[in-house]
Amino acid sequence: MRKLTLLLVVLLLGACAVQPWVRPYEREALADPLMSFSQDPLADGARTHVFEVREGARGAGRSHGGGCGCN
Repeated sequence: MRKLTLLLVVLLLGACAVQPWVRPYEREALADPLMSFSQDPLADGARTHVFEVREGARGAGRSHGGGCGCN
């Protein structure tokens, strides 16, 4: 049992040594607006703001506003 646990710990720690798949110089291409899922980011921003204002009183959004629109 100890050998199995030790093997599992070694494998999990070895997984942390994996190099990132996206290199720093490749991140610029991934940040291109053409790579976004949204077709209208301005409308998505407004929709997110309205959602946060409406849901802020319940705590369902990412912001902690009071539901009045003032974050």
